Amino acid sequence: MNITHQNIDDVNAVITVDLAPEDYNPQVDLIIKDQAKKAKLPGFRPGMVPVGHIRRTYGKSILFDEINKIVNDKIASYIGENKLEVLGQPLPIDNETDASTYNWDYADTFNFKYEIGIAPEFEVPFSAETEFTAYDIKADAKTLEERVKNLRRSYGKMTNPETSEEGDVLYATLKQDKEDGIEKTTSVRTDLIEDAKIKKSLIGLKSDDTVKIDVKKAFKVADLARILGITEEEAENLDVTKFDLTVKNINRLEESEINQEFFDKLFPAGEVTSEEEFTKKVTEEVENLFKQNSDQKLRNDIYTFGMEKVEVKFPDEFLKRWLKATNPKITDEELEEGFADFINNLKWTIIENRIITGNNLEVKYDEVVNLAKERIYSQIKMYNMNDEPTDEQLNQYAVQLLQDREQANRLFEEAKALKVFDNLKQTVKLKSKKIDYDKFEKLDK
Repeated sequence: MNITHQNIDDVNAVITVDLAPEDYNPQVDLIIKDQAKKAKLPGFRPGMVPVGHIRRTYGKSILFDEINKIVNDKIASYIGENKLEVLGQPLPIDNETDASTYNWDYADTFNFKYEIGIAPEFEVPFSAETEFTAYDIKADAKTLEERVKNLRRSYGKMTNPETSEEGDVLYATLKQDKEDGIEKTTSVRTDLIEDAKIKKSLIGLKSDDTVKIDVKKAFKVADLARILGITEEEAENLDVTKFDLTVKNINRLEESEINQEFFDKLFPAGEVTSEEEFTKKVTEEVENLFKQNSDQKLRNDIYTFGMEKVEVKFPDEFLKRWLKATNPKITDEELEEGFADFINNLKWTIIENRIITGNNLEVKYDEVVNLAKERIYSQIKMYNMNDEPTDEQLNQYAVQLLQDREQANRLFEEAKALKVFDNLKQTVKLKSKKIDYDKFEKLDK
């Protein structure tokens, strides 16, 4: 057996595999003998089917399958041994592997050619001289006020006042102003009303009061479709947009009072006993969340820098053929439309891989499990801040989650990205800068 590769240019190459009969016949003979022992055919006792019969009946099919297996295995080994950083998978060159060019009589000398795409060479553009800003985001008064308001509303109580105010939810009937028009009894959130004049007309209403509103002016299309129970297309194309709104009931969410009962709903009993401690806790919670915003900003800046600094070409035509081969249902239009994004993702993946290999980084199973536990813990706390799952429970949930291959792959890629990010934070120069959240939000704008 002989296997070689020849570079066409920096990012395209051809692998050639030559197989002589002595390279494949021993394996083919073993498979045929094994099939003879296992075959159950009419006229033959189990295990007594002659080898010659199997060879005459199924030999060419077995030969074809084994040749494919041997070639694929040898190409994979060759790529690994020669440390070729290939993109996609090798593709057989048209007409080079046409089965009709051989006799398939166990005496052929086979010659197969495959095209491969090679990852471009480049220097990873991150060093101790590369400087980035790491933002230390502080909670401004407005952000804290909004967070406290949301917490008070979350633990507030629903009341039914006699007269409506701004922010109330009206349980009302909406009736289209035409014969046999739409009529729907539903909840109408006044905070979703876009038109100031219409919003004002819904203040001061009592049960059984009726006002006429233009629903197209009042609501966004998506909200209107949901309120009326119709499709967005139907909402967009309403022929009559004037509706009578008749109030049936008024619902108001009263914010919780800031007292010990409220504190104990949010935190373990007795941990917070004053408004000052509550404010401090909320500030810590908000600023911990801001650390995620800061990290994401830093990751985005690093990504943008790396993508701009690495200017390379890819084997575009090969990659398009490979994408078509592995996604036969994709149209030429879809391929062209998404190809630029595909190349960008591929480029960053190669940068990440070079950082991993260059620094001997490794993503371990325990790290993926711990990441799964973090994600599960965050989800649990999102729905119930007082629910504190045990480590044993989190382990159990994580193992169950990782049994889903798609979820496991996603978490592995996320763990890999985090490992690369942590390595880059140790590599580059980080300049810390304090900033209020409202100013941070405006940075990219």
